[in-house]
Amino acid sequence: MAHRPLTTGGAPRPIAPYSPGIDTGGMVFVSGQIGADPTTGQLLDGVEAQAQRVLQNITAILDAAGLTLTDVAKTTIFLADIADFDKVNAVYATFFSDPPPARSTFQVAALPRGALVEVEAIAVRS
Repeated sequence: MAHRPLTTGGAPRPIAPYSPGIDTGGMVFVSGQIGADPTTGQLLDGVEAQAQRVLQNITAILDAAGLTLTDVAKTTIFLADIADFDKVNAVYATFFSDPPPARSTFQVAALPRGALVEVEAIAVRS
């Protein structure tokens, strides 16, 4: 299967030249998502609201590939402030059941559009 780009109205349109997701047949790679509303494109206020929207955006992209969060094997979280680690974890835990995916979390100097959190994901098709 060729790499198939994934798009959905349930996640914001890309703000640069990239696909929201790529389906390779066996794996789905979800580009980093920020907490922007898919309808307005505006960032939500606060790190918890942004984290929830990020994970909803990822869910929508996975859905376009016929997958769910239970298919996610790895995530990477980027935080504008590592002090938000516990707040983001609390939201993240409501989206992933046991066992949660493997994960890395980093504080970065800045995120696109001034976002507070960005998450990328890799899912595996059974």
